[in-house]
Amino acid sequence: MDRCFRSAFDALATIEGFKRRKISLWLLDLGGDVSCNGISELIMTVLAAVAQFERSLISKRIKDAERNLRRGNQHQRGKRPFGRRFGESNGHGRARELIPDEAELAAIAYIVAIRSAGATLMEIRNTMHERRHRISHQIVANVLYRRESLGAAA
Repeated sequence: MDRCFRSAFDALATIEGFKRRKISLWLLDLGGDVSCNGISELIMTVLAAVAQFERSLISKRIKDAERNLRRGNQHQRGKRPFGRRFGESNGHGRARELIPDEAELAAIAYIVAIRSAGATLMEIRNTMHERRHRISHQIVANVLYRRESLGAAA
């Protein structure tokens, strides 16, 4: 159920739309047509609510696992953050330790300094290209945002 529909409401609305168009929904693991009578509708409503609840639990577990990896200075997926490089795998899936990259940390300090002097994101990007750091203006924005949020947390 959680893979068929986005939410309990979506499941019930889809099944209702099927009924209006005289389409039967057959789920073999539930014994056949689940859109034909009141008992089937009750079971589908309960199962759709349980599937939505399970989906929210899965999302919470993933967010908790990612938060714990970040606390342990490890990286699970996506691109590495500017200022860090990947270390060795810790043996648990794809998680790898993030190690500070001194050259990029110096570049971050420079980015912050020229931004405080009034440089735009594009000017900073161009300056960083001249210094052999191939980064986009979006990475510059992310670096500045992270520095700002860390400063607010301190």
